Amino acid sequence: MTVPFATSARSSVGIEWEVMLADGVTGNLAPRAPEVIAALATDTEHERFTVTGELLTNTVEVTSGIGDTVAAATDDIADAIAAVRRVTDPLGVELLCAGSHPFAQWYEQEVTDSTRYHTLIERTQWWGRNMMIWGIHVHVGVDDVTKVFPIINALSIYLPHLQALSASSPFWAGERTGYASNRSLVFQQLPTAGLPWPLDDWAQFEGYLDDMVRTGVMHDATEVRWDIRPAPRWGTIEVRACDGMSTLPELAAVASLVQVLVEHFSRELDAGRELPRIQPWFVRENKWRAARYGLDARVIVDREGHEEAVTDHLRATMEALADIADELKCTREFGGLESIMTQGASSTRQVLVADAAGGDLREVVMHLIREFRAGPTLREHLASLGR
Repeated sequence: MTVPFATSARSSVGIEWEVMLADGVTGNLAPRAPEVIAALATDTEHERFTVTGELLTNTVEVTSGIGDTVAAATDDIADAIAAVRRVTDPLGVELLCAGSHPFAQWYEQEVTDSTRYHTLIERTQWWGRNMMIWGIHVHVGVDDVTKVFPIINALSIYLPHLQALSASSPFWAGERTGYASNRSLVFQQLPTAGLPWPLDDWAQFEGYLDDMVRTGVMHDATEVRWDIRPAPRWGTIEVRACDGMSTLPELAAVASLVQVLVEHFSRELDAGRELPRIQPWFVRENKWRAARYGLDARVIVDREGHEEAVTDHLRATMEALADIADELKCTREFGGLESIMTQGASSTRQVLVADAAGGDLREVVMHLIREFRAGPTLREHLASLGR
């Protein structure tokens, strides 16, 4: 099977943000996405952003246009959220984002009326119905198809960093899970999700797709749901490993890390240097550690099995790649990673709120609603960094 890889601008950025709809009084998930999307259809058809449905009717996905910078992409996202609020505010519907809803039950949710989603549920059954998960997807343009899998394999070393920074699903169906990112372990139960297979080049990817399509496992490349995957239609590498980010500044910070890493690895290949790669069993162990411990995880950072605190390794990486962040005009967003490490990811904040409220998870939902609505805007956050 021949799978063309589209032409895209090198290190261009696109962002997708899955957002929950919830009743503003009870915090319960609200199945209002179809009417929200219908109300926006005419007003937003000429905008750079899009607002679409997802697997469940309690979710809208907002997507940026293609940005030269992270700031441009996140401006699109902010415009999309503002458009959604013009519809949801009069309905008494609030917006929030995290990897999971703290107390929602799968059997109370409605599946979006789509052949694609009904087919998914029919095949995956209980696990499919349990996909009460929200995430972000960051696309970065790659200028040569031969770079795609070397970069994906190198990015796999940084999966735990991305997962720990975004960890926001410590609760599941009313239970405290003991994991910072329960979502990451739930999502990998889908048959084509989880860690990317350690392929060496594009020809191997085409062979993989040929096998999967020929045996009826999937119809095309869009059904590959790996934590990092190629997006042939867009000419990008897409990072899908992250839990839903609870605030726009955090979303921008993580997107900047993805953009900077992809550009760094692309430059290394241009210089004729081999990219780093660790054993698949180390990648799998790192994913579990980040899911369990979040920013407190120690991760395996090289083929020899050396371990470091994920925050220490991330800070060293940020220092080494600061010049690239500056060239990509995302220095301030990149600096936002330090704020997450210092103040704690969303999972930590949610647990603190739950403890202070005597375990009342409705208070956690209200906290997430407040963060999403009243937290600093991206511009205010960047100004506070003083750069």
